[in-house]
Amino acid sequence: MASPQRLRRLNLIAGTLHAISAVLIVSLANGFSLPVSANYMAGPPGTTKRQLVHLTDIRMAWLLAAFFLLSALAHFLVVGPLRAKYEAHLAETRNPYRWLEYSLSSSLMIVAIAQLTGIADVTSLLALIGVNASMIGFGWIQERYEKPGGSLMPFWLGCVAGIVPWLAIGFYLIGPGADAHAPGFVYGIYVTLFVLFNCFALVQYLQYKRVGRFADYLVGEKTYLVLSLVAKSLLAWQIFASTLAATAN
Repeated sequence: MASPQRLRRLNLIAGTLHAISAVLIVSLANGFSLPVSANYMAGPPGTTKRQLVHLTDIRMAWLLAAFFLLSALAHFLVVGPLRAKYEAHLAETRNPYRWLEYSLSSSLMIVAIAQLTGIADVTSLLALIGVNASMIGFGWIQERYEKPGGSLMPFWLGCVAGIVPWLAIGFYLIGPGADAHAPGFVYGIYVTLFVLFNCFALVQYLQYKRVGRFADYLVGEKTYLVLSLVAKSLLAWQIFASTLAATAN
């Protein structure tokens, strides 16, 4: 049985583990980075002439550390200065702090996965961030304006938005026309995180359908905490093992 006291302890544990992971990733990782570019027209509309411009590089270790630190900050805030408001929101079957943190951290996770598949165009990455953040926003709207047992319209709209980044990234993994695609570990990351992202959606569905133990909103909150820790840890350490370890190429 979940309770505010147990959730406080779990938030503290999760925040500490996220912070430790961020420090370890930055301390142990090599300098592996991936480019962000723009592909401009080099003539009138319809021309085949293009100008590829390298804008910057994103160091993968810092990208992973960023979503760990965002999560750690959110957890520490709700057990510290925002504790009273957090518990008041939970009593109303809401947690706006979760959705705010997810809109940032999960969007960085999507960027990491997209870059590993070869998506480097700045507008594509911005679009993926926007669509993913919109998905999270629909989750927040579901909690803000609906009660368990009520309409699931915002939830379903969020599902439609949420599938777009995975379709875009999946195209780069299995799309036609390429002689070769990403290495095998990228497929593993894609499948693992796709399943875990959908587990978040499943939790909200079970909450609002009042299925079994999920009729207790706090059970869903506890599950979100565990899923967040597992998803971020699996993504980060899979990437570390395949590209960021000192011996990785």
